[in-house]
Amino acid sequence: MTIIRNAAIAAASLCLAFAAPVQAQDANPLVDGDFVEISAIQIDDGHSLEYAQHIAGMWRKGQDFAKSQGWITSYEVMGNMYPRRGEPDVYLIVRFPTFATVAENEKRDAAYRAYMQRTVTQLEEESGNRAKYRKLAGSMLLRELKFKK
Repeated sequence: MTIIRNAAIAAASLCLAFAAPVQAQDANPLVDGDFVEISAIQIDDGHSLEYAQHIAGMWRKGQDFAKSQGWITSYEVMGNMYPRRGEPDVYLIVRFPTFATVAENEKRDAAYRAYMQRTVTQLEEESGNRAKYRKLAGSMLLRELKFKK
């Protein structure tokens, strides 16, 4: 009798273990939204205007193109008004709904280079020139969580 009772308790526990996650999913008041990529940029003294011109020029042009293609949903620039030693000066924020496949990424890269009228070599050289006065201090990938209606 003890064996049957223990088996029944084990079976009931297993059923509850699999049922609870389904109920928890239904009870979750949040749903996934956009991915949010945040790049934290440190700018060397004396180069803030130079980097601001890059962001307002080439970077913005590229983001506007990506948005017009539906690759991203939005982008923004945030300045750290009171950076402490070692903290970034600027945050570049880009929101997008999904990740591209490898094949789609290749198509996007080609379309981007054509739109920007740049080769891979030119883009690498320009990035290297900016690296002389700005550093990527870190990056994050977040996922927006929206409230269910």
